[in-house]
Amino acid sequence: MRKKIILIDLDGVLNTYNGTFNENIIPPIKRGALDFVKQLSTNYTVKIFTTRNKHLVTEWVNKNNLKGYISDITNVKEPCFLLIDDRCINFNGNYKELERQIDEFKVWYK
Repeated sequence: MRKKIILIDLDGVLNTYNGTFNENIIPPIKRGALDFVKQLSTNYTVKIFTTRNKHLVTEWVNKNNLKGYISDITNVKEPCFLLIDDRCINFNGNYKELERQIDEFKVWYK
């Protein structure tokens, strides 16, 4: 049976990104991220969804012992079961509510 795909954002979800972007440096892995991805990969196909350089992200994945748990690194929003990101809002069908959520949105680390 084929596992459902989960796309996980790198910055702010898997690493300690705090809003200061440097294209050549990926912040350290976030505490608990390895165990989270390891557990998630038992039931889902886990892919990193990021705009960062794929080669640099591959090195980061290997350095942080995620290699066996991440099936791919992509910048394409492909069909998936879930997308996990620190900068997203779940649309519930109500545009007025969505507008309010947009106006009040703050990333978790601020």
